[in-house]
Amino acid sequence: MTTIQGPAVFLAQFIGDKAPFNSLDGICRWAADLGFKGIQMPTLDTRFIDLQKTAESKTYADELKGKIASYGLEITELSTHLQGQLVAVHPAYDDFFDAFAPKNVHGNSKARQEWAVQQLKYAAKASQNLGLNAHATFSGSLLWQYFHPWPQRPPGLVEDGFAELAKRWMPILNEFDQNGVDLCYEIHPGEDLFDGETYEMFLKAVNNHSRACILYDPSHFVLQQLDYIQYIDFYHERIKAFHVKDAEFNPTGKQGTFGGYQSWINRAGRYRSPGDGQIDFKTIFSKLAQYDYKGWAVMEWECCLKNQEDGAREGAEFIKNHIIKVTDKAFDDFAAIETNREFNRKNLGL
Repeated sequence: MTTIQGPAVFLAQFIGDKAPFNSLDGICRWAADLGFKGIQMPTLDTRFIDLQKTAESKTYADELKGKIASYGLEITELSTHLQGQLVAVHPAYDDFFDAFAPKNVHGNSKARQEWAVQQLKYAAKASQNLGLNAHATFSGSLLWQYFHPWPQRPPGLVEDGFAELAKRWMPILNEFDQNGVDLCYEIHPGEDLFDGETYEMFLKAVNNHSRACILYDPSHFVLQQLDYIQYIDFYHERIKAFHVKDAEFNPTGKQGTFGGYQSWINRAGRYRSPGDGQIDFKTIFSKLAQYDYKGWAVMEWECCLKNQEDGAREGAEFIKNHIIKVTDKAFDDFAAIETNREFNRKNLGL
């Protein structure tokens, strides 16, 4: 067994225009002072990382890694959540998702997709240059708006959707394979990969590609009322990244899993800071240790109530207190009997 690495923090919700969140040095100093040991890095803000340069220059990658290490931190994974979203966008969402891409491709879905695919390929090489073995992203979605089968879906629609999704991702998965990096899809509402069934459909469509892995975030499963503990039993061999994000689900006589179009604070299912929700993280950390998860525990802050800096400070301690330093011996080794094959055969009546 392997002791989970951490605590780490996903920087996406903290990057901003005010110090210490507006520079790499500032945010690294802040994270280290809170006790974090790793940072998961978004890749669209060049104040923190130039993704293309990291892919094309090992010298730049080494300098970036060295600067972060000077604060006692490591990069856990790079993140292309926003770029991954743009690999597959249904036309109904075109205007919404243009904001994730450079202005020169706005209004041009083909150019935007090509830009996104290139971003993912840069991320594969950049990860290799940084010595990383996992990468975090979204799958994008061609089918999400059809998740509820009314009106009835035309026969073959879902199968065709996953075939097209696989077609778009296969070249990217192969690029990650060539660079020795696992591509970890965050299983998430709004993506075509949002639960176990949809992940398996995608896995089948990409011929069980060895690099098509999972970023496990139990908060999204609480909102779907899915068994997030058994999910680990099913998919532990594919779980290569882990977000520590809490959630709660409190249905009423007026709303349930769909949320009634309410704001986050008024929804039955809502995200909370680690320790403030309903998720059984003690069992999750135990399961991951049992299955020899070798990656990081990365706090993702999303809470409709608590201040983000308080959430980060408490989250670092929360993860630290949940990481299990795994044992290197059995608890009953004190009563062990010396190996003796003849003795064993005798006790078997042989």
